[in-house]
Amino acid sequence: MLSGDLKYLVVGAGLWGGVLAERIASVLERPVLVIEKRAHTGGNCHSALEPDTGIECHAYGTHVFHTSIPRVWEYVNRFTQFTSYRHKVLTEHRGRVYPMPIGLAAVNMFHGLNLRPREMAGFLRREAAAHAPGTDGGEPANLEEKAVSLIGRPLYEAFIKGYTQKQWGKDPKELPADIITRLPVRSDYNTDYFNDPWQGMPLRGYAAMFDELFRHPLIETRTGLAWADIAGSVPPSCAVLYSGPLDELFGYALGALEWRGLRFERDILPWPDAQGTAVLNQADVEIPWTRSHEFKHLHPERGRQGDKTVVAREYPRACQRGDEPYYPVNTTPNQALQGEYQARLAAEMPNVTAGGRLGGYRYLDMDKTIDDALAVFEKLRARENRGRAA
Repeated sequence: MLSGDLKYLVVGAGLWGGVLAERIASVLERPVLVIEKRAHTGGNCHSALEPDTGIECHAYGTHVFHTSIPRVWEYVNRFTQFTSYRHKVLTEHRGRVYPMPIGLAAVNMFHGLNLRPREMAGFLRREAAAHAPGTDGGEPANLEEKAVSLIGRPLYEAFIKGYTQKQWGKDPKELPADIITRLPVRSDYNTDYFNDPWQGMPLRGYAAMFDELFRHPLIETRTGLAWADIAGSVPPSCAVLYSGPLDELFGYALGALEWRGLRFERDILPWPDAQGTAVLNQADVEIPWTRSHEFKHLHPERGRQGDKTVVAREYPRACQRGDEPYYPVNTTPNQALQGEYQARLAAEMPNVTAGGRLGGYRYLDMDKTIDDALAVFEKLRARENRGRAA
């Protein structure tokens, strides 16, 4: 099935694998084979037009590109133009809708106050002190303690606790503190979800962006083909760039890493607008989904887009073998198991580099995934140059 002189194999046609394939073809001028078990490229970023409405829908939940990394922004703009879209998220709690992330608007609405920016930090410090989770003065030991130390218990109970329980399937006291650092807290009325200077949506959608990424004539892409289908036929001299689940690479020999999966329920609704925003979070644990996506709001430059709309509700769930993994659960036992797999990878598979969110067992945003792939490529190029000089 594979050529005996194959030098580069990329497993997974998402961002990490796509960037590496493009760089190998464009810079090293080497042929590269990309295999992808799904029927499409793009990984979880994949989008496509819904045939009945013509609305660009994201197959695996809303993906908004944003970055503060200049080389990443320069790189992705080679393959697509971006719109000026700025992402805004709302969250519903007890029948009221608040802007997220937590800032002046959310705090004033929730507490019935009229704080000024200069008063925000002091108010949150007093809230945290009044509801401190311990008295020893040490560092927060888990997500709940960290959240309460940042925003106080009332805001945590309203907006973080229930959502987190649904998202991770665990009590927040069981989760590491650093997970909450992804959520910004602001002292102004800025309701943009991201602070990065460069943000937007691919003008023609993610599928078109990935078509450009894989367009180089030295890249061969085979979809519907999994690593397990060809692992036994990979030449020993072939460099493998693997972005599938790390534990799956070894047939779960050391045990299964814990992942969270997602299930989506998509509806076409007979209204031009269902929720008034692209993403509406559900903070209350009694609501079984975490958020709903209304995709037409991601492309306001396309106008009304008809008198129907598409909404997808997102339900987190435990990820079983064979399911699509979305989020690594970075508890201490999982981090230890990941370390064991990484050690085994280095010892037994020197020709394989594992990366991306799945291969690296890391919760990476899109821009960090691209940046990591570019860094991995620089190591490949240095090795290639040494080989050519020898």
